Amino acid sequence: MDAGVEYIIEPNRSWFRIPWREIIQYRDLLFLLVRRDFVSQYKQTILGPLWFVIRPLMTTIVFTVIFGKVAKISTDGLPQVLFYLCGLLGWSYFSRCMGSTSTTFTTHAHLFGKVYFPRLVVPLSVVVSNLIAFSIQFVTFLCFWVYFACFTEGGSYVHMTWFVVLLPLLLLQSAAIGLGVGLWMSSLTAKYRDFVHVAGFMTSLWMYATPVVYPLSIVPERWRWASALNPMTGIVESFRYAFLGQGSVDVAYMGLSVLTTVLLLVSGVLIFSRTERTFIDTV
Repeated sequence: MDAGVEYIIEPNRSWFRIPWREIIQYRDLLFLLVRRDFVSQYKQTILGPLWFVIRPLMTTIVFTVIFGKVAKISTDGLPQVLFYLCGLLGWSYFSRCMGSTSTTFTTHAHLFGKVYFPRLVVPLSVVVSNLIAFSIQFVTFLCFWVYFACFTEGGSYVHMTWFVVLLPLLLLQSAAIGLGVGLWMSSLTAKYRDFVHVAGFMTSLWMYATPVVYPLSIVPERWRWASALNPMTGIVESFRYAFLGQGSVDVAYMGLSVLTTVLLLVSGVLIFSRTERTFIDTV
């Protein structure tokens, strides 16, 4: 401590005090955690990052057989493989962000109890590292898109629209929703371990409430407002409209989706910041 300088340490009780400046100062730690998350996840696997390709492909095959061939659910005339792969793009990124951040306190309790750093760095690192998985999955989708667009008879129905330029914003919104919900779940899990089981169950239900395996066009008009309350609905439909030229994109519904996203993110950050001050006593 410098001579003649007095430091006063006081407890912070404000709900709205978020250490944004400290997060920027700890950006080196953020990048270190991003690298750790990606490397450790597949370090002792044979196929490594190829799992980012295998998982969506296997899921697409299951969807094609069950929902396309057996249940015969409409895909708005689009090739079923492309329809499901495109729907999984935004959804997979969101679900990975939410699932990984929902156990932040319980998974990193040993680290949080030893050294101080802004706790938000950990969930933010998960959101960034999952962009690598999204990039690999996105390249896989583009390979199938090129094949269907250029080498199949139905290629004329597959085309990109100007919505493609909004891809960064769609990704940002997906990350915000996953982060917001994940922070809520992490805060609740720190005190009530039942939410560890609720998180996985909620993700499954949420997927079927989102037009991943079916187009929004088959939802009756009188129930569209209910679908609009789900912020992931607009994202999934926007992905399809951007890359396949088919999708129900409504400005009012997109506005409602963005508003819901902001509420989830802001409330999630506030409850997370509030919980981090006392969670070590309950974990």
